[in-house]
Order: sequence, then structure tokens, then C-alpha cells
Amino acid sequence: MAQSELPRVGGIEGMEESLDVSQRTEVPKLRKGAVGLGGVLFLTVTGSAPISAMLFNTPIVVGYGQGVGAPAAFLFATIVLVVFSVGYVAMARKKTSAGGFYSYISHGLGRELGIGTGYGAVVAYSVFEASLAGGFAYFLNLKLKAFGVNVGWPWLALGMVVLISLLTFFDVRLSTTLLAIGLLSEIAILLIFDIFMFSKGHANWNAVNPVNAFKGFPASGGLVAGAVGIGLFFAFWSWVGFEMAPNYGEESRNPKRIVPRALYISVIGLGVFYTLTSWAPLFGYPSTHAAVAAAQGSAANFYLTPAKQYGGQWVSSIMSYLIITGSFACGMAFHNTTARYMYSLGREGLLPAPLGRTHHKFKSPHIASIVQTVIAALIIILFAVFTGSNDPASQAYLQLYGLMAVMGVIIILSAQALVSLAILVYYERYHRDEVHWWKTRLAPLLALISQAAVVWLLFDNISFLGGGFGYAKLLGPIDLVVVLIGVGAAFYFKKRKPQKYEQAGRLINEGL
Repeated sequence: MAQSELPRVGGIEGMEESLDVSQRTEVPKLRKGAVGLGGVLFLTVTGSAPISAMLFNTPIVVGYGQGVGAPAAFLFATIVLVVFSVGYVAMARKKTSAGGFYSYISHGLGRELGIGTGYGAVVAYSVFEASLAGGFAYFLNLKLKAFGVNVGWPWLALGMVVLISLLTFFDVRLSTTLLAIGLLSEIAILLIFDIFMFSKGHANWNAVNPVNAFKGFPASGGLVAGAVGIGLFFAFWSWVGFEMAPNYGEESRNPKRIVPRALYISVIGLGVFYTLTSWAPLFGYPSTHAAVAAAQGSAANFYLTPAKQYGGQWVSSIMSYLIITGSFACGMAFHNTTARYMYSLGREGLLPAPLGRTHHKFKSPHIASIVQTVIAALIIILFAVFTGSNDPASQAYLQLYGLMAVMGVIIILSAQALVSLAILVYYERYHRDEVHWWKTRLAPLLALISQAAVVWLLFDNISFLGGGFGYAKLLGPIDLVVVLIGVGAAFYFKKRKPQKYEQAGRLINEGL
């Protein structure tokens, strides 16, 4: 039976039709029932990397965004993403696919935009792994230097992506075990830090005033002014990864229950945790000016200095090591998601067919995993060649970590806005009898508007984010070109290879 003759689900004028692959042995599938709720949570929450999100991003939100209103920015992001998750969950219960955004947008807004978003998502998650490799290499380089060992950051970054490739080649369950250990360690030390700060530090209740999420601060006393857009961008960047849950639907037990639960637990849990943990270091500074000055002066020590002062050297030391392991774990999570996007597109014929194959024994997307490793390695090598390798702070952290994060987040937030629109259209067009005023109408509409606004603020502040690196202005146009290439490919498939076009974003697994 040809791929285009697979069992169909839906069937309203073709567009909503899905192709159920659950009973088709010739269609490669991921390992069924490989992970439960805990596994999906670890794989998705680790992508958000709590310790990296806090220690990398909070100093920027405080120093260049909302100042001491940083916790309010995280609170606002929590509310927006919870609202987004309402519609996202409604869609996840309808479609079980490793394609995530790509599949949902394809069902709601058409194959062309779905394919374009799928190409964009592959690029976004792919550069995220390289980005985290930069942060990992920067902090590991500092640690090794403290022991008298000097290893160039490019070698450390390349070592990370190679090791991740080996660990993820075999089975998603191995990744889950390793990520679980790292995640629990991160949460534990940050909770200890929070307890010390809240019990011994200087209370600053103005920090959680919701109004402060939309306020910057003026330049004064040698400090540069803060910009609301900068703070909100890095607050939202801290969540990237939670949206990965649907990508593990085919590998989870009872995905129509597990995926929605994982989404809500991760976004709400991270929201509460981020709000408290971005608030905690402010208790270590006697004034607003002191907190902003510390964030602008030494972002690396913004958490570690109060940790040592109020918790002791052991707290500060453990946190400094877990930044390294947290970056590694985050990179692994993004690697897993990228491989699954490539696998989904390859299985549907929109990328080279070998990418859509799974390992005969481990049922992992092993070829896609290898390709992602090569891409991440090439990005690292390009940065090393064109920016140099003698200044890890600038080359590995500010440029490779920072700017690759910007490039990816532009796509992810834009995709989430499009997913919200797709949910609105999908239910209105194909399931009007299931339309709910909140779940499939108001919540997706609010998520669309708010996330589109954050994307606009990001573009409005792209020059600041790029600092003195002129090529930063090219990141947005590059993202747009990638999506347009995907849209162009869709039109090509529609005309030249209609079977591939027909199954674009439509392969779902209902036998779970």
C-alpha cells in the first residue's frame, strides 16, 4: 500500500485528513511506551534548563531589562505560556505526532505554512544545541583554568556535541535517566539557594508587582538604561523547551493523557520556580541600584556572590559546577527534539528519506541524530574560524550562546503564535461541535496577540541584543529565508510530488 493510501482520520475536504501509521509496518515508528509522565517531564523541562535559565538570563533581565522588576517579567511570561498551553493541549489531544508545531500548523493553516514552520523549527532547535555548547564551553573553560588546565573553548564545545550524539544514539530512555539526575540536582541546589536568600536577605516586595513587567529603568550613576523588550525576551527564552512535550507523544505511554499533563506541570512549575528564583538573588543586594550594578558589572557572579555570602562557599561552588552540567543537559534535550523534527519531516518525504528511519534495535532516530551532530559541530567550527578562539567570554558566551539563542527564539515564539492561530482555525473549520469559548477561542487568541507582541519587541531591540556584532541584524532575515524555503518546497512538492505533499504534517499515530 502506498503512503498516500494509509488509513485516514478526519476527512473533511482533504485538508484535515490525517494518515494513521499505527498499523503500517512499512512506516518507521519511534519506540512505543518508552517513557511515562516523568520521562516526558524530564525531557522537556531539562530543555528549559532551570539553572542555566536563571544564572544565564536573570542577570540580563535585571541589568538590561526590568531591573528589580525581573520577577514580574517571569510572572508575565508564565501567564502567557499557561494561556498558550490551553489551546496547545486541546490540539495535542487531537493529534499524536513527533512533528509538534509543524504538524499542528499544517492541520490548521495548511501544508505550505506548516512545512515552512517545520523547516524553521529544525533550524531553531539545531542552533540551540550549538548555543548551549557555547555556554557550556565558556564555563567549563573557566573551571579548567582554575585547576591550571587551558583547553580552547571550541574543543570543549565540540566534545559536548559528540558526547551528546553518543548518548542519544541508542535509546530515549538512556537520555531520560541522565537528564533526570541532572535536573533534580539543579532544582535542589536552586531551592537551597532560594531558602537561604528568603530567610536571610533583604526583602524587596516591589519586585513582584505585575506592573513592573512593562517598565524599564532610566540610566543613572554610570548604569545604562533598561529596555522592557530585552527583559521579556530573555524571560521567554528561559521557557524554550517546554513545548517539546508533544514531540515525545509517539514514545510515551497513553500520550493523550501524558502530554497534556506534562505541558501544564512543566509550564506552571517552571513559572513558579523561575519567579521565585529570579526574585531570590535580589534579597542579596541592599538597594535597587546595587542589584542592577551587580548584574551589569559581573553577570557570572550575580547569583554566586550572594550564594557565597548567605549560603556559604559550598552553595556557590555547587552552583558553579551545575551550570556546566545544566548546559550539557539542555543541549541534549534540544538535540533530541531536533532529531525528532528531522525524523518527522524525513518520514513524510519533506527531508531526505534516511532521516525518517529509526534504528532497527533501539528505535531511535539515529540518522537524524548523527546529522544534527554534524550541523551543531559545523556551527561551532564556523564561529571558531570567524570570531577566533582566544576570548571565550566574547566568542563562546556572548556570540555563540547569545546570538544563536536570539536566532532560535525568534522562530520559536513566532511558531507558537502561529500554532495559536492554527488552533483557532482548526476547531472553527473542522470541529465546530467541539469549539469551547476558552480552550479553542479566547485562550489561543490571547496567546497569539501576546506572543506576536513579544516577537515585535525582540525585533525592536535586535541591535541592542547584538551589541557590537553587526551580523546580529541578519539573524531575523535568515530565519525568514529558512521559512520561505520551506514554503517554496511545499509548492514544489504540491506540483511535482503530490504524494509527499498530501502526507505533509498528516502522519499521526493513533494506535497508542
